[in-house]
Amino acid sequence: MKARVFVTLKNGVLDPQGKAIGHALNGLGFGAVGDVRAGKVIDLELHESNAEKARASVKEMCEKLLANTVIEKYEIELKA
Repeated sequence: MKARVFVTLKNGVLDPQGKAIGHALNGLGFGAVGDVRAGKVIDLELHESNAEKARASVKEMCEKLLANTVIEKYEIELKA
């Protein structure tokens, strides 16, 4: 089973990387771009066939290492 984790900053947390990307895009002539938020994607290969167990395991990984839950939120996507 494969898991994909999307980690982004929580709303209200300043995102200097997103701000820099937004300014750069505007400078390149993409004036229609407004707010930009940057994040990360983590792909995991799991040796688990039970979706509930896989999701619980990935959630624990996120809580312990993959995301700083004080300032970041995460979403988990599973694929068989």
